[in-house]
Amino acid sequence: MSFRDRIGACNNYDPARVVPLIAAGERIGLLRRDNAAVLGRFSEVFAVGPDGVNLIATGDLATVSRAVDAVIDELVAEGRVPKWASETFDVAPRWGMAPLFRLDRGAVPFFGTRAYGVHLNGYLWEGDELRLWVGRRAADKQIAPNKLDNLVAGGIGSGHGIEQTLVKEAEEEAAIPARLIRHAVPVGAVSYRMETRLGIRDDVLFVYDLETPPDFVPENRDGEIADFELMPAPEALQRIRVTSDFKFNVNLVMLDFAVRHGLLGTDDPEYIDVATGLHRPLD
Repeated sequence: MSFRDRIGACNNYDPARVVPLIAAGERIGLLRRDNAAVLGRFSEVFAVGPDGVNLIATGDLATVSRAVDAVIDELVAEGRVPKWASETFDVAPRWGMAPLFRLDRGAVPFFGTRAYGVHLNGYLWEGDELRLWVGRRAADKQIAPNKLDNLVAGGIGSGHGIEQTLVKEAEEEAAIPARLIRHAVPVGAVSYRMETRLGIRDDVLFVYDLETPPDFVPENRDGEIADFELMPAPEALQRIRVTSDFKFNVNLVMLDFAVRHGLLGTDDPEYIDVATGLHRPLD
């Protein structure tokens, strides 16, 4: 395997396999063609044509959300999507715009709507050795159980902002106190489009770095992380290159860290692939 393979696995999206999901004249999703055909049954909510699907349900945020959620209930009953009844994501054409409706998180790939998350690299220096805090995801996670993860990571749910999500997830996933998480540094974002069994993941991950003090030890509080390990950064990079130990999108966040901190040198044959492959244009 290679770093290029890790990036490619998250960017296997083929535009020929999708049609746009449109609301008020703007694209809000990327529907795989088989998923688009399924929506033809729900003519009160969606209008399906040969070149795309239009959301035709009207009303305020709550009304449109209820109309879409009724469709999702039927898709769940048919086994087409899972349902995460406790969490929804806002759907809008672009980041920062007012949401058109709120979508159950489990249905996001089916509709191919853009989802946003926050990932935190926790690191410290021991002498001249750079180490990274790495979590292992719980065995009962719906996505990537038992895979290695960042110190903190989480999706940005409805009505939440980036920093609010960071603080919340930091406390729940790693017991990072407020006095420490305020020192987290925003360092950019990575983006990718990935076809999965359910549909299209069109994701943007806001990335933060946090240098932790020597006496800090993370402690999971929400049951989503089984344990933490303070791993030498070169070892983490090598495991990304030769194993599938890390969750698919965490590979991208870690590679971004490696480029920014000089762990992946410009003389590495894959440097250009990594440096240019982590930021998909957001059309």
